[in-house]
Amino acid sequence: MAKMNKSFQNLKQNYLFAEISKRVGEFVAANPDAPLIRMGIGDVTLPLVPAVVQAGKNAFDEMGVKETFRGYEDSGRGYPFLREAVAGYYKSMPSEPGSSPQLPTPDEIFISDGAKSDSGNIGDIFAEDCKVIVTDPSYPVYVDSSIMGGRQVAFADFAGTNLPETADIIYLCSPNNPTGEAYTYKELKKWVDYAIANKAVIIYDTAYEAFITQSDKPRSIYLIEGARQCAIEIASLSKIAGFTGTRCGYTVVPKELVLENPAEGGHANAGSAWKRRQATKFNGVSYPVQRAAEAVFSKEGQQQIQQNLSYYRKNAQIITNTLTELGIDFTGGINSPYIWFKCPDSMDSWDFFDLFLNKANVVGTPGVGFGKNGAGRFRLTAFSTHENTEEAMKRLRAMLK
Repeated sequence: MAKMNKSFQNLKQNYLFAEISKRVGEFVAANPDAPLIRMGIGDVTLPLVPAVVQAGKNAFDEMGVKETFRGYEDSGRGYPFLREAVAGYYKSMPSEPGSSPQLPTPDEIFISDGAKSDSGNIGDIFAEDCKVIVTDPSYPVYVDSSIMGGRQVAFADFAGTNLPETADIIYLCSPNNPTGEAYTYKELKKWVDYAIANKAVIIYDTAYEAFITQSDKPRSIYLIEGARQCAIEIASLSKIAGFTGTRCGYTVVPKELVLENPAEGGHANAGSAWKRRQATKFNGVSYPVQRAAEAVFSKEGQQQIQQNLSYYRKNAQIITNTLTELGIDFTGGINSPYIWFKCPDSMDSWDFFDLFLNKANVVGTPGVGFGKNGAGRFRLTAFSTHENTEEAMKRLRAMLK
């Protein structure tokens, strides 16, 4: 009989968002007419912007004509037009005064179907005995995919204090999911220096970088000196451009990044390994979606997307103003669509989840699902309508009086 991967036995019994779905489903079944407001899973609510929609339509029209029809995209990286657009986007990012960062080139960029997939799949290029560091609290995929790969996971706080003496793989997310905090240049440089000293690789998730507004916080790890030697950056269009249902993102693997490989003279290029992995297990992102994604980085697309981002920032402000009014400690909401707050009256995260659901009919995310440091914390997202955000905060005030 075929045997199950024994590493799956080391996973938590229930994936965080599956447990949320289960509890919400039970509530809806018992209360079908309840006016439910969902502010838990970070799905966007605004539609794709016109520039993106038009580019996708044009591409589908091309697919209906013999002369412009496209089949498999066989480079293993994505179409050149999109990789060049992404490289141009990096050039538009503000950098630290006096610095001259070496930014990603088109041939270092790999187009994918999103950050979640690549965050989990990137482990395929690393040895099973690599030691993994994950900041706690963090997005569950980093931990679960590492465990599935048979790797040992150690935890560190966001600031990187009390780090182990050795590490091989380090997962970082900035702005952080769930806390909403973003690294400063100085803070991120400490992680880069640690990775170089330990010959480790940082897997840097930038799914929310477009929400950063403060000038002392970098939107890419490649704005930090030395990062090209030690970092793989994973980005997504899901939150910044509404691609949650369209699926597109990209991963950057610098040419300087090498992995230990005794079978090939001591070292192997990480980008070549990732390209081989993708060519074997991934069939690429469709041509129409890549054309739509290209429009994200156009002048028109960027202007339209900023309007959507401003809408979500307004929701974040509504939430943070309410928490401030109620005297509740929180982080996030400035450089991030997530607001992370302390549960009132020292409540347990899941107890507050149930209370908020049953008394206020609002769905959020219990902090303990992101790690032990999330105990007693709760996450709300700004990805809703102004009306629902205002109503949810009105219910929160009423519930806590």
